[in-house]
Amino acid sequence: MSIQRISVAGVGVDICRAEDIESEVLELLAKPGTKQIVFLSVWDLLRARGKSEYAECVRSADLVLPVSKSIIRGAKFLKKSIPVRYNPFDAVIEVLSVLERHYKSIFLLGARRATLQKAESNVRDTFPNLQIVGRYIGHYSKNAEAAVIEAIYKSSPSLVLVSEGIKEKDVWVYRRRNRFASSIFIYYKDVLGIFAERIKRVGEKTFARGHEIYAEIFHNPLKIFLLFPYLWYILLLLWYRLFKNT
Repeated sequence: MSIQRISVAGVGVDICRAEDIESEVLELLAKPGTKQIVFLSVWDLLRARGKSEYAECVRSADLVLPVSKSIIRGAKFLKKSIPVRYNPFDAVIEVLSVLERHYKSIFLLGARRATLQKAESNVRDTFPNLQIVGRYIGHYSKNAEAAVIEAIYKSSPSLVLVSEGIKEKDVWVYRRRNRFASSIFIYYKDVLGIFAERIKRVGEKTFARGHEIYAEIFHNPLKIFLLFPYLWYILLLLWYRLFKNT
């Protein structure tokens, strides 16, 4: 396997070239048990420092793909090997394409019923050789938890796509990792909404420039306060560059 894990401000980030995605997905499928792919933003990176449950989730993930341009800049500043930055939705499409080429299966988890149904229909149309073996809405009650787990366990899909309505996000998978058979899990909040054409995906030019945060601030002005953790990230990089970089 050609995947290399580097450390950016104390958090592991994987270098996975686009041409290696297929072999990496197939290798993960061959491994027993629960596997997890995590999309890591700079805000996630800051959360993943230390000893929190989320930090343990990121450390144990099979593949950690950076989605923020700031992580790439951080790796350069620390004079590390440079990871490939992924648009989460494009990465999901690539993984689904690999699974379809090998006639694999998928389980959809999350979103409201109408969104889930529309997303399922569009996934079927886009990936006709990809078998959808189950689906379950997000925001489900505590009483439905056992049914959700059992449905995923019994269907044993190649991939479980986890979307909005799952409050624990990536940690949902981590906490239940010993209760599934053998599947890859990916959490991406907007994935089913984008497939259902309810959520507009980030434009390629906007993503390439690293300007997706501006759209987020437009929809939620309180995100302007992310400036403060970003300044902390800059200070961390400087600290690691001067005192802890290896």
